[in-house]
Amino acid sequence: MNILIIGSGYVGLVTGTCFAEIGHTVTCLDIDVKKIESLKSGSIPFYEPGLKELASKNCREGRLIFTNCYKSSVASSDVIFLAVPTPSREDGSCDLSYFLQATETLARYLQGYTVIVNKSTVPVGTAQMVENLAGEILKEESSPAEFDIVSNPEFLKEGSAVSDCMSPDRIILGTSSPQAESLLRELYAPIIAKGCPLYVMDAASSEMTKYAANAMLATRISFMNELSGLCEKLGANIHKVKVGIGSDKRIGNSFLNAGIGYGGSCFPKDIKALKATAEENGISMPILEAIEAVNHSQKKVLVSIMREYFKDKGGLEGKTIALWGLSFKPETDDMREAPSLDIIAELQQEGAFIRAFDPISLESAKIALKNHEGITFCCDVYDTCQKAHAIALITEWAEFSVINLDHVSEKMAGRAFFDGRNFFNAEEMRNRGFHHFGIGIPNQLSLLEATIES
Repeated sequence: MNILIIGSGYVGLVTGTCFAEIGHTVTCLDIDVKKIESLKSGSIPFYEPGLKELASKNCREGRLIFTNCYKSSVASSDVIFLAVPTPSREDGSCDLSYFLQATETLARYLQGYTVIVNKSTVPVGTAQMVENLAGEILKEESSPAEFDIVSNPEFLKEGSAVSDCMSPDRIILGTSSPQAESLLRELYAPIIAKGCPLYVMDAASSEMTKYAANAMLATRISFMNELSGLCEKLGANIHKVKVGIGSDKRIGNSFLNAGIGYGGSCFPKDIKALKATAEENGISMPILEAIEAVNHSQKKVLVSIMREYFKDKGGLEGKTIALWGLSFKPETDDMREAPSLDIIAELQQEGAFIRAFDPISLESAKIALKNHEGITFCCDVYDTCQKAHAIALITEWAEFSVINLDHVSEKMAGRAFFDGRNFFNAEEMRNRGFHHFGIGIPNQLSLLEATIES
């Protein structure tokens, strides 16, 4: 089957590459000429495990093609996926300008029957909007072409997007057209054959499913983060609470890790867009308000713990803090809404010096932090520890688990370790001589004082 993906960003490139891998002929289109030339040369503009190798393989085998030409690629396609950016406006609502521009352009080149698939995350009602717009263009052009619109939201997680695309939990199709449904069942047949369930529903419900999924996951994260503060006060341990509630089959243990808040491009943007949609329709959604508020405050928790620790040590001013990890999560170089940005800003306001390292996102971080002076970007975690008074673990990269902590300790000027992801075992760290502080662990400062006195 001939597939066209309009938009060669994160979703478009991963989706296109994976469709090529299961045997379809895929053309990825983007109006950014430099991006297309870069992709043709084998360069992937972001980090995603396994994607570069898979894209290179399918390019060599002729199933993955890159272009910026609408006319020829639209005319030869059976299915066209819209995977263009839908960023937030200042009021939090979803900006559909790129999406509608792409719809208008492709409609002018439609021939025969084509299925147009909304892959981007878009507000409820967008499928109908696209159908109306494309229909108006065909009427203007007096074109005999026919089309159907399908909502087919993506559920990709950065860091595991390739496996998520090749082996998804489910496929959602929002359509009332038997012809479109049949064509997309054929498209997804190799994935469905492996046992992936496919659910067909109306377009509005499909569009809402995407927002509802991300809002639910963000709710779980924010609830555990909010609970972690109460655990500390009451002497409970958030690790044990997670085990206790996660063993309940009705709850499960996914997205229950307490930490320093979520970031990335999806959760923050989608929560804002869903709130804006609710407001436009006169619906109050206080849970969404709380999710955002908790996440915003949680990004400040680690610096608050640092501030308390250094209170009787001259404060944070003049202290050197080593940051381990900068991206919003492991296995990605994405710095959008990363907690590290808030933490760095607060530490600098306190007068601290920062030494930072991330295995993948250093270059992205330098761009994101270009307006912040006084940050030393280091070549590895050991380099960050040179004369550091404290370490703050921001991103739980797997390679941090095999670090020689004795070597780290030798390089430091202090012993404080602020574990923003509860990545290290607190007792083991304290036995190694570190003053370890996690999230949602009770009486940390009291325990430290008792340990030092003994």
